Amino acid sequence: METRTLEDWRALLEAEKTLDSGVYNKHDLLIVRGQGARVWDAEGNEYIDCVGGYGVANLGHGNPEVVEAVKRQAETLMAMPQTLPTPMRGEFYRTLIAILPPELNRVFPVNSGTEANEAALKFARAHTGRKKFVAAMRGFSGRTMGSLSVTWEPKYREPFLPLVEPVEFIPYNDVEALKRAVDEETAAVILEPVQGEGGVRPATPEFLRAAREITQEKGALLILDEIQTGMGRTGKRFAFEHFGIVPDILTLAKALGGGVPLGVAVMREEVARSMPKGGHGTTFGGNPLAMAAGVAAIRYLERTRLWERAAELGPWFMEKLRAIPSPKIREVRGMGLMVGLELKEKAAPYIARLEKEHRVLALQAGPTVIRFLPPLVIEKEDLERVVEAVRAVLA
Repeated sequence: METRTLEDWRALLEAEKTLDSGVYNKHDLLIVRGQGARVWDAEGNEYIDCVGGYGVANLGHGNPEVVEAVKRQAETLMAMPQTLPTPMRGEFYRTLIAILPPELNRVFPVNSGTEANEAALKFARAHTGRKKFVAAMRGFSGRTMGSLSVTWEPKYREPFLPLVEPVEFIPYNDVEALKRAVDEETAAVILEPVQGEGGVRPATPEFLRAAREITQEKGALLILDEIQTGMGRTGKRFAFEHFGIVPDILTLAKALGGGVPLGVAVMREEVARSMPKGGHGTTFGGNPLAMAAGVAAIRYLERTRLWERAAELGPWFMEKLRAIPSPKIREVRGMGLMVGLELKEKAAPYIARLEKEHRVLALQAGPTVIRFLPPLVIEKEDLERVVEAVRAVLA
């Protein structure tokens, strides 16, 4: 393995900052290694990672079973388009379908969550012959042109208008507004069971159950975006299980590949049949390397039942955060180990202090929310350290 000096690392950090497009705001550190729920920077500082790759690292950084599967597949076959079947693609489909309701039995593989949502929108139009989409205020589905059309945040949308139309946005958890919005022109309603980017806001059971009933009544599809909530994050394998419903299309990504780029739109058979041959496509989607990673990730999740760990640690973590006696805290909310701490002021300065003063990495979710998405393998002692760090920066 190549040995690098600290000067080498600093030069690479500078290269990323100067040669990058500039779209992202970069932290002033270079992460060089990860294991479990910990990561290390180039200077050897250790951090508790509550960013988790924006929800990618559910199984932990450097998961040995995923690493071994990727190594093995890389030596065998890495690239093959979907027109040419491979054993690993069939293995992935079979492994994924086995943990889903029987109605969801057709898979379109892609490379990311945004691509999964793009595919879902096209399948919905192909199946219904309708154009309109209904989405939620504060909802986030991606930043490509189609997925951005059903993303609410004006700062993401407005520079790129006009987008795909028509789209009607309704208040999240407002059943009456949903009833008014869904009509005979609606192709699909797309919702997150827990809004992530929108502030870690769980759906009410009444809202999601109404979404299922209303879409069925009107002949529209229900798309559930579980890019961030899937793979055990909320205390179930998939968040829709909390609500006793099954969507027409389910989108998954992030943790699905155990760290390797992988996404899917999983749907009912009749929806899949509506797409004409060649109506959608992806060069890298379903590649053998990602398929091997996905099989290993699902098998690890099933064997360890990490969703049960999220169901146990998440409520405990939220109660500990609620017990912090700070007038700056407005609310703590979430589901499983998808947790938001809403402040009465801007969150960014406190996130920066968590990183610099306490070696805790956390995310922002809207202007005032600190979001925690730790790997589901995180130890309780590490979460206790996170609580104490939050207590210190809010003091």
